Amino acid sequence: MYRIGIITGTRAEYGLLKSVINKVYMAEDLELQLIVTGMHLSPEFGMTYKEIEEDGYLITMKIEMLLSSDTPVGITKSMGLAMISFADYYEIYKPDIVIILGDRFEMLAAASAAMIARVPIAHIHGGELTEGAIDEAIRHSITKMAYLHFCTTSIYRERVIQLGEGPQRVYNVGALGVENIKKLPLINKYELEKIIDFSLEGKVIMITYHPVTLENISSEKIFKNLLKVISEHKDFRIIFTKSNADTNGRIINKMIDNYVENNKKKCIEFTSMGQLNYLSTLQYCYAVVGNSSSGIIEAPSLHIPTINIGDRQRGRAMSESIIHCGNDTESIREAFNRIISEEYQEKLKFSSNPYEGKETSEKIVRIIRETLENGIELKKKFYDVEIKE
Repeated sequence: MYRIGIITGTRAEYGLLKSVINKVYMAEDLELQLIVTGMHLSPEFGMTYKEIEEDGYLITMKIEMLLSSDTPVGITKSMGLAMISFADYYEIYKPDIVIILGDRFEMLAAASAAMIARVPIAHIHGGELTEGAIDEAIRHSITKMAYLHFCTTSIYRERVIQLGEGPQRVYNVGALGVENIKKLPLINKYELEKIIDFSLEGKVIMITYHPVTLENISSEKIFKNLLKVISEHKDFRIIFTKSNADTNGRIINKMIDNYVENNKKKCIEFTSMGQLNYLSTLQYCYAVVGNSSSGIIEAPSLHIPTINIGDRQRGRAMSESIIHCGNDTESIREAFNRIISEEYQEKLKFSSNPYEGKETSEKIVRIIRETLENGIELKKKFYDVEIKE
């Protein structure tokens, strides 16, 4: 049996990986090694490892790494702790390959330790751009350490090849998040309202805002601008999902706490909704607002408007349904005015999603299996694209 390590550090990432995890778990010729770290093990972020256990999966190893500080120094020290523990995992359990998704700092630690341990990496969501965050540099760094690449659009596949990765190891499979929307049995409104204890009638706005690590203006100031604008719309009902364990994430979460406390009749907040509840709620929303990748990747497949604030997601492939705006109050206000216009609502009906693929999780597991069967030579040759003079 081939030993497949899958690493997860956040609630959102686990939701995306769940279909891959299940296919590995059910395969007779594959052994699932599930490594849980980061926010999953933090009381502050909901101890979401319990959701994984409730789903029936055995956690191979829990890697404690998060310090209480979300400053740059605290994040860097957390990465150091993660590398020490991931070194132990690779030495003890000896996975044949490890699956890493995305661009968070804990994934950089996991990938760095895997590279030194000579464990091949299969990387999901490589080649993407997020110009407003350190995530972009992390993502490209993981790309250079990875052996297999599962990209979500043809543009991203070309970019990974541009980074010197051989085309025969780079695949465009579409986004797991979009596959989840199409395959999961989403919950109906009546049942969902009972589960989340919140009415979904009227104009419900889903807000997810994460700190922008490379922005000149403070995340606190930007989020304050957003709260000011949504307060002007008295008919909005608002669902907040809290920020990740990024630098200054606690500042955003404290502002959410205060706003919800003062607007209990029309607001609710969640540290973790869970994948099924989140996607089910999304289908009944009037708009998705903030700077989360879910507004870029998943929302367009439900034909839900997205207001994308600032530069955190700048550079990604985008659907026509997404409205970009600046960080200032006036730009955010104009974006809200656009989504209610007849012109935009008509365009929304016919918008497409560049992240849609077919049988994404099935392709990922099949390619990994075939690659392991054929054998892996870790010495990669740099692939030179044609350089135009």
